[in-house]
Formats: sequence, structure tokens, C-alpha cells
Amino acid sequence: MSPDGDFRRIAIVGVGLIGGSLAFAVRRRFPDVTIVGIDRDDVVTAARQLGALSQGTTDLAGVAGADLVVLAAPVVANLEAIERLPSLLEGHAIVTDVGSTKRATLDAARALPARLQFVGGHPLAGAAKGGIEASRPDLFERRTWVLTPSLSTSREAIARVSGFVRALGAVPLELDADTHDHVLAFTSHLPQLTASALMQVVGDGVGDDGLQFSGGGLADTTRVAASPARIWTDICRTNADELIPALDRLIEALQAARQSLASDQTLEPMFDSAQRWRARLRS
Repeated sequence: MSPDGDFRRIAIVGVGLIGGSLAFAVRRRFPDVTIVGIDRDDVVTAARQLGALSQGTTDLAGVAGADLVVLAAPVVANLEAIERLPSLLEGHAIVTDVGSTKRATLDAARALPARLQFVGGHPLAGAAKGGIEASRPDLFERRTWVLTPSLSTSREAIARVSGFVRALGAVPLELDADTHDHVLAFTSHLPQLTASALMQVVGDGVGDDGLQFSGGGLADTTRVAASPARIWTDICRTNADELIPALDRLIEALQAARQSLASDQTLEPMFDSAQRWRARLRS
């Protein structure tokens, strides 16, 4: 087996930011590989015009013949696709995903037959705006790509996906699904909720006229609030049990800050702690 996974036909279900970037990265690294994109007609048309795909279709049956299937649609759509794959894929294939939550996806993948080996995945890469137009071939370079295989996943399948990810410039890292969803609730899902809520509060509070007085701080803090609603609705839904406690802790911190302001106490400890943690944050 070659270190890149040796895939010859890759089907990508969902050709948005991540799926499109994956297609471009494969096209650049493996120009002879056939890339089939599955999405809405307008998305597939745009992806083909941009040169990301060899073929495109709106029908999930387009996965037929693929030796690697990448589920890159919103999480709930991926769950629905997993149910249909056994009837659409003959023979052996590897199935992976790029979703931001892993437990629900791995639960669904347990129903797959042994000939369809599932390796959960999550590239820790993205952008504020989604869509095929925002995709780029270097999106995954030097970024961690978490792999969450199940206990039934073969080491060969894990090695093939790991080699494929590494060939695209990413850094594969194995992690169990429970740990992934707990950590990402704090490092990704909570920041998204916070940015979206903050932008809503600010917008409702000052309106269009007031926004003209905003500086770089608001733009930096709310950058991810531009993210597609459908994607994040699914992420929050499938990680609610981890996200709610994280949200509770944030609410407690904000309430403590409010109480400090109301009693004329200093907020310096909070700012100092935040500054220390921010200095340790990897960009």
C-alpha cells in the first residue's frame, strides 16, 4: 500500500468550503484521481466550472464505484447518507466524513457492513464564509485532521485515510469521539455560539447606523458569525449535551462580570486570566 492511501475514485458528498477544498487539494496532489462531487445542481455546476471535479451529480447514487467516500455535507445530512450507502456501494470501500461532531456519526456508521470501513474525520480548518467559492487547495496544509475510528475499524483503513490526509498536507491525529466532542464544544462550538449571539445583540442594539462606528475588535470577535446557519444548527444539535455545560460556564462568567460591574469591583482578574490563556492559544 502506498503512503497516500492509493485511492483512484473519490466521491465527495457535499461540495462546499470543506468538500470543495478537499477536491481542489486532491486535484493538485493527485491529478489522475477521479473526483465525483454530489450536491445541488448549482453547486455541482459551479464546482465543475472552477475545475474542482471530474464529474458531478445531484444523486447520492454517484458514490457507486468509489473506493473512498467523503461525507462533507452538514452533519444530519451525513447521517442520512450513511443509511443509504450500503445499497449504493458494491464491494469494498472506505467511508470517512469531515463533520465537527463525531459521536452521532460513529453511532450511525456502526450499521455499515464490514466491507464499508468507516473512519471518522474532522479537519480543524475552515473559514468564516462557506461555499465552493470560498474553497482553496491549501486549506488543510499544516492543520490537524482528527481521525476518530471505531473499535471495528481496521488498522489498514485507518492507515490509508491517515496517509491520504498526510498527502494533502494535513497532520492526522487519532482521538476518541467522546473526547473530540467534549473538547470541540469548548474550542469551536462555544466560540461560534458566542460570536453569533454577540453579533445579534450588537446588531439589534445599534442597528445599521450604529455599526458604522464599530472598530476592528467587533469584526475580529464576530468573524465566524458569517458562517452558514444550517451547518451550525446541525453541529449544535448533535453536540448539545456537551455544549450546554460549556455555555453554562460562559454564562456564569458573564454574570460574574456583571456583578463586578454592578458592585464597582475590578474586572482585572478576568482580563488577566484571559490574557494568559490567549498567549498560549495556537493560531
